[in-house]
Amino acid sequence: MNKKIIVYLIALVSIFSCKPKQKMVYMQEHNMEQEIAQAKFQGLQIQEGDVLQILVSALDENAVRPFNLNTVNKAGSDSNTGINQYVQPSEYIVNEKGYINFPVLGDLYIKGMTQIQLKQDLESRLKRYLTDPLVTTSIKNFNVSILGEVKNPGQKESVTQKLNIFQALGLAGDMTDYGDRTNVKLIRTGEDGNDQVVNLDLSRADIVNSPYYYMKQNDVVYVQPDKNKQILANTNPNRALTFQIIASAVGVIALIISLTR
Repeated sequence: MNKKIIVYLIALVSIFSCKPKQKMVYMQEHNMEQEIAQAKFQGLQIQEGDVLQILVSALDENAVRPFNLNTVNKAGSDSNTGINQYVQPSEYIVNEKGYINFPVLGDLYIKGMTQIQLKQDLESRLKRYLTDPLVTTSIKNFNVSILGEVKNPGQKESVTQKLNIFQALGLAGDMTDYGDRTNVKLIRTGEDGNDQVVNLDLSRADIVNSPYYYMKQNDVVYVQPDKNKQILANTNPNRALTFQIIASAVGVIALIISLTR
């Protein structure tokens, strides 16, 4: 057998049996640090269906009670009454029209507000009734779903609301080796109530400037398989083994020829 033919066979088998992975690294651009420094978190916007925890406090505990649904009396160390009052945050569900029903204040339209804006709005309204009111708010149902080529897919709950897409992938154990980092799909409910699908290239450093860099509640991230995984899925599962056997056979033949010369 001609030695050149053997070399060609070995090269051909190597090409088809082991295609090198491309773009395995996130944010490959050289200006990565500069881009990250420019990323800005605007805060989560409240949506219909959100579950909010709101706590109102002030110096006068009796005056503040009507503004909290969950005022609980518990035995304590108060020498005058023997009762120590403490208040737990009250939960409110934003209805389909974007309203919550708040004690005394009535129906309030809060859809589209950030938590800071809601806090400021409530404190401004409560000054009519309370001296120096303090409002704390939180979104209880901050969940995202991570699906596809990740190590631990499913719905994930975040303890922080400043969650970027890389942190979200971290909750799912990161991508597998077959995840396509250049075409990650994100499904998000728009302001009109319709779902929108966008494609994100996580190999680019300027991903941090995308309005989809930071997650919103109920986002769905789908990591699709790369071309290597798709080829394997659509061909005979024994294809790789076949190429390995052919490569081994060609190698043995080449060795025998070299020894007999």
